[in-house]
Amino acid sequence: MAIEFEGKTIETNEAGYLANPDDWSEGLAHAIAAGENIELTERHWDLINYLREEYFENRENQPNTRAIGKAMTAAWGEKVSQKELYELFPGDPSKQGGRIAGLAESRRKGGY
Repeated sequence: MAIEFEGKTIETNEAGYLANPDDWSEGLAHAIAAGENIELTERHWDLINYLREEYFENRENQPNTRAIGKAMTAAWGEKVSQKELYELFPGDPSKQGGRIAGLAESRRKGGY
């Protein structure tokens, strides 16, 4: 599977995760999100940046939805429910968010 972006072919696996994380850019994130009917807002970017930071600066950690909720509660200064996270990324905040963030596919199961 592949994504055509800015005249280049970006390789992905069958689930749409980038084969090479170095191919990621904010523009590509917008294109992937648009393909999934998501318009990225500031809150989406907060979550994407958190996922990327955890992955690249914390030994490829891929937080689950519960951990994302705690991090976004701290970042936004208000209690964030899982429902709100799923409104941002209906396909699962950790998995769909990670795909749009250009991370490797998570092998973790479940939200906790």
